[in-house]
Amino acid sequence: MLPFSYAVRNLFRDPWKLIQKVLGSALVVFLIFSAASFNKGMENVLRASGSSRNVILLSAGSEESVERSEVMVQSEEQITAGVRGIESRLGAPAVSGEVHYMGNIYWKEKGESQALLRGVTPAAFEVHREVRLLEGRYPQPGEILVGKLAWHTMGAEEADFARGREIVFEDQAFQISGVFEAPGTVMESELWLDRNDLMTLVQRDSLSCVVIRLESGKDFPEVDLFTKQRLDLELVAITEADYYRKLARFYGPIRAMTWLTAGLVAAGAVFGGLNMLYASFSSRIREMGTLQAVGFSRWAILVSLIQESLLATLMGTLLAAFLATLLLEGQTVPFSIGTFRLTLTGVVIFFGLGTGLLLGTLGALPPAIRCLRAPLPVALRSQ
Repeated sequence: MLPFSYAVRNLFRDPWKLIQKVLGSALVVFLIFSAASFNKGMENVLRASGSSRNVILLSAGSEESVERSEVMVQSEEQITAGVRGIESRLGAPAVSGEVHYMGNIYWKEKGESQALLRGVTPAAFEVHREVRLLEGRYPQPGEILVGKLAWHTMGAEEADFARGREIVFEDQAFQISGVFEAPGTVMESELWLDRNDLMTLVQRDSLSCVVIRLESGKDFPEVDLFTKQRLDLELVAITEADYYRKLARFYGPIRAMTWLTAGLVAAGAVFGGLNMLYASFSSRIREMGTLQAVGFSRWAILVSLIQESLLATLMGTLLAAFLATLLLEGQTVPFSIGTFRLTLTGVVIFFGLGTGLLLGTLGALPPAIRCLRAPLPVALRSQ
């Protein structure tokens, strides 16, 4: 086999081509890091938003969107009395009748933005156990509770959504009573207010859904049986986990488009790199022929060329990993129902490193094989 130092020497023989190889591979790997972290971040936030112990009861036919659902207000009490297995704490059943509404909000000197508002009662904290108050208190009439990341989704400044500031909705000014967090869920981007306030402002006399928390995830058949027995309520039951799983499928085309865009740009960079390798290896056909003449096999030369290519692409992979850590890690990305953070998880890093290895190995094979295919007399006479 050729010594490893031979591949290293050839790599640095033309610094300009080395820079091109490193930057090209860095671009491809960085795009893979971006696409993988985007898809993984959206998938994780939708998966974390749903609990297997929480069940959403919606109006029949509205399983795809809770905002379109209409449930009678009286259903909340009937569900509490008719469903067995509802968890309770200090005698209070974990049943939350909620109103979900997508509307425009305004804040001082900043314009307007669309936001997801949730009209709730204190029972919402019994159902959504991941929600914690960071500061302030539960909203009273004329007040609103904001999610920790709501300001980012609205395109505002964090100070605009601080406690004590005002938000205008339907020409009604609401004072921010506090800030809550729900780590890793879409609820961190929502605005919560008193249910009666929201129903009055949007002129609504029905709920969007009733969310209940069961003592065990195995109690769902009891809820499903209740909806089938009480046909007069026209309800359908779905676990929170299944609801957000359906939402994840709804956003599937967006995630696929991310991979497609990254793939198209990466393909352009890959083909450019292949052309450069063809030109680089073709100019060394006589050198490869000389190596064969002194006793090195084509296989040994091929391995050396792959080593040379791998060194360049792995340098680009390290550069891409550094840029991804600097530019992507922890960035918050808003989408229609919430926000999610880009994180370089183990899966994302695996995709990036795997791409770098494949680029270095498979990318070098076509030009190397083509250059080594020439008979030895032809290779020695080439210019």
